[in-house]
Amino acid sequence: MSLLRARLSRLPLRVRLVAGFSAATLVVLLAAGTFVYWRVAYALDRGLDTELAQAGQTLDQLVEADGTVSDPSAAEATGVAWQVLDADGVVLAHGGPARTAALVGTGQLERVGATPRTVNVGDFLPVSDKPYRLRLLRTSASPDHVLVVGVRRDHRDEALRELLLQLTLAGIGALVITGLVGDRLARAALSPVERYRRRAAAIAAGNAELRLDVPPQRDDEITRLGHTFNDMLSTLEGALDRERQFVSEASHELRTPITLLTSRIQLALRRPRTQAEHEHILTELMIDLDRLARLAEQLLQVGGADGGHAQGSCDLVTVTSRVIDQRRLAEPAQAGTVTVTLPSTELAVPTADFEAERVLTNLLDNAATHGDPPFEVTVDEPVPGWARLTVTDAGRGMPPALLDGATQRFARADEARTRPGSGLGLALVEALVTQAGGELRLCHDGHHASHGQPAPVECTHGAAMTVTVLLPTPGPQDLLRSSRE
Repeated sequence: MSLLRARLSRLPLRVRLVAGFSAATLVVLLAAGTFVYWRVAYALDRGLDTELAQAGQTLDQLVEADGTVSDPSAAEATGVAWQVLDADGVVLAHGGPARTAALVGTGQLERVGATPRTVNVGDFLPVSDKPYRLRLLRTSASPDHVLVVGVRRDHRDEALRELLLQLTLAGIGALVITGLVGDRLARAALSPVERYRRRAAAIAAGNAELRLDVPPQRDDEITRLGHTFNDMLSTLEGALDRERQFVSEASHELRTPITLLTSRIQLALRRPRTQAEHEHILTELMIDLDRLARLAEQLLQVGGADGGHAQGSCDLVTVTSRVIDQRRLAEPAQAGTVTVTLPSTELAVPTADFEAERVLTNLLDNAATHGDPPFEVTVDEPVPGWARLTVTDAGRGMPPALLDGATQRFARADEARTRPGSGLGLALVEALVTQAGGELRLCHDGHHASHGQPAPVECTHGAAMTVTVLLPTPGPQDLLRSSRE
């Protein structure tokens, strides 16, 4: 069976569809033909059995105890073949077309009981010269004798053979027609698939701007498949464009520090230097290498954020408190520049603990690099179902023209290019917030820019540079599902 299934699976889909359709049609035709044949045969046999029953009743009254017939003329008037047989199959009397040779064998006689039996003798196919339908019953005059009454089945068998021939011809014709129709339907149904395949092969060969040709006026499974493939191709093309842009921008950003490192090394090798000069040069190279390492780490973080969202949830209040405490311990001199306002209750958000920590760390680093103290960090629940994290600084803020594009990779204001940083922090924050189903807002001096999923929360802060992260708070069922995952 598995070998047959494997061989069938190698056949073209159109052939399998037509074969399956034809097989189903054959089963239906066989069932219908069998039912029609049975009903016609039943009707014909019923007519013969009625004639046999009437003749048998008349003849039974004429048979004597010794097996003879009291009125042979009345027996002949029935118009049927009849015989009276003893227990050994010997013909005691006969009439009509029946002769001295017994119409049935002793085996049939032994099975005759109190109820009459009906049997057929003579083959249906091939055609027999003496086809009879017989009725066997014990005579009322002597239970040891069996009265055999028979009528020829010539007309009945001829009608059934003609019916069988007609059903066979009609079935073959129906199979041929349904096979042709099924083949045409399969070709018509699969022609869009073949057209899609050729177009997909052209796209795979390098014509990325091509799309599957989907008829706009149709809405079936094939057209929906075409629309899905077109959407997938558009998504893949967008992803490839973003990757190309990312590689181009990353190459541009990495080229500068690598060029500086190469120039410093070449400059250091131009003349002999003292140990102190070498140590000073190595110190400068170490600073440049640290910056290059931080840039590479941020590139990896942005790439990881684009790769997917980690499952899980965390308490935003706990994460914020932990990050602020760690920064105060690491930089005690800057501890007084940050004020924190936290609620007394937990605020669960649908993002992993380390992702929430990364979001807050990048926002604080961005504020410390490009803003001025004091810094304010606030966590609250502005409306039911949403958690809000805001980071505010007293710096000059972003120009209005930069607010909308500040989350793009390597986006930086002109005056910020002389400061440390690579322009990847807000890009990473936007990716993490958007994947968690939240919204990132950049606001300054009455200008607002939104990134991600819009949240039903109004901006109520002042004119200072404010970065707001809005995250949905999952319900109890979501938290339970997340913990199980």
